[in-house]
Amino acid sequence: MSTINTVTEQLTRAGQAIEHDSFAIIDAEAGPHHYTPAQWPIVRRMIHANADFEFNGLTDFHPQAIEAGIAALLRGGTPVVADVEMICSGLSKPRLAHFGVQTHQFISDADVIAQAQAEDTTRAVQAMRKAQRLGLLHGAIVGIGNAPTALIELVRLVQYEGVRPALVVGMPVGFVSAAESKDLMAQVTDVPWIVIRGRKGGSTLVVAALHALLALAEAQQKALG
Repeated sequence: MSTINTVTEQLTRAGQAIEHDSFAIIDAEAGPHHYTPAQWPIVRRMIHANADFEFNGLTDFHPQAIEAGIAALLRGGTPVVADVEMICSGLSKPRLAHFGVQTHQFISDADVIAQAQAEDTTRAVQAMRKAQRLGLLHGAIVGIGNAPTALIELVRLVQYEGVRPALVVGMPVGFVSAAESKDLMAQVTDVPWIVIRGRKGGSTLVVAALHALLALAEAQQKALG
């Protein structure tokens, strides 16, 4: 049986060649790093997404992050809960379908907006609370790339309401509470996480990290036969 990824690769040989050449350039130019062989593909794809080598160093991993993320995907049917629609739109539908993954985001739902206005909170906070009420967060992969308040609320749900996502990819970008929200997530020991330290981040990077994780899961799936 072939061990070459098919679902999580580019669809044409030309596209594959460009992507593989890009990864080779990143490997050559990145220099020494402290990441494990399982972690580096995540960081490399994030660098590939925006040509910023600072993610070699800014990206932090919970010790069980990769193992937990792959296991969640291989279980099949694991939901991905995102803070914004951009993450859901950016993820490859065929790659998600291969693992039976469905995406969810509630940032623009009318009830979320109304509750945020009533409680004087952000939509992102109420969207995480709605995901919890719907039973979507437990065992999910949660991707946060835009809203620091979503990540702060998720940490609260973990600490005080016993929410246990399979993996949190916490990479909100910004100047207000962005760095602090990721520092909070990195203090959590009970839930695996991948975070970017500091102000940098964004939905594109969450998508890149999740695509790399999907590729690792497919490779393991093929290896297991």
